[in-house]
Amino acid sequence: MRRIRFWTGLKTDDRGASVAIGNFDGVHLGHQHVIDIARRHARDSGAPLGIVTFEPHPREYFAPKAPPFRLMNAETRAHRFEKLGVDLLYELPFDAILSSLSAEEFAGDVLGAGLGIRHAVVGADFRFGRGRDGDVEKLRSLGRKAGFEVTVADLLHVDGLEISSTAIRKALSDGRPREAAAMLGHWHRIDGEVLGGDRRGRELGYPTANMSIMRLHPPRFGIYAVRVEVLTGPHRGCYDGAASIGVRPTFGENAPNLETFLFDFSGELYGEQLSVAFIEYLRPEMKFDNLGDLVAQMDEDCARAREILAGLERP
Repeated sequence: MRRIRFWTGLKTDDRGASVAIGNFDGVHLGHQHVIDIARRHARDSGAPLGIVTFEPHPREYFAPKAPPFRLMNAETRAHRFEKLGVDLLYELPFDAILSSLSAEEFAGDVLGAGLGIRHAVVGADFRFGRGRDGDVEKLRSLGRKAGFEVTVADLLHVDGLEISSTAIRKALSDGRPREAAAMLGHWHRIDGEVLGGDRRGRELGYPTANMSIMRLHPPRFGIYAVRVEVLTGPHRGCYDGAASIGVRPTFGENAPNLETFLFDFSGELYGEQLSVAFIEYLRPEMKFDNLGDLVAQMDEDCARAREILAGLERP
């Protein structure tokens, strides 16, 4: 998959795609429905399959001080697109220039002249252009002028419920990762670099990989059974584990982060990229009076996580 972060001066091989357009936060089943329609058009026309999305998320750009809401950072989203077989990822910079374009300018200058797309697929609620002036009918009209066709995908419902990023956030906030996964079509993941920590876990016999959750919607704080992909370095592979997400109340006031203990693992992970999938919520965060009680609870948590993950198929 080629990842392209601009929309002018593209090479011939990076133009002419059948694209799905949207923010795709979570890349849930509704998003995948849109992508699958674009895939069919790409296959029928011999075009590459593309995604047109934006970074940062427009909501982040217009309200930078709002509480974190994203289900995925840009890297996690890109990994998911790659697994879905996307050829071209147009990750357009959402900045003062792009945000100021009218609907006509976005369709004509960006999608038509800039990316040279053949076909665009969008959800029924898609809006675009300055002040969200454009809707799907306007995109159809402007697309004809700019040389591309438009297909509108109906919103996806499963068991009578609309699949949405909002519903997925609610499931995660409630500690229901399996319900979130049913709407996502995959496990909810947090990807990122392993950061240096205070090494308390190592001293307790539970060395953890520490990762930031900055700018992400946090799942319910507590302990989870997780499945971990080490994406870089000499220890690449898939591991089972237990993770804590929260503020570590036993050790005072701390910024929220993710700490993951990998079962049956030995080695250094500092600076490597991990992808942590949340499988099942085990318990809320707790403050312990002494380290002995904490370690005893960690022993119990890991035993429960092993039981849960033993029955889970490997990817």
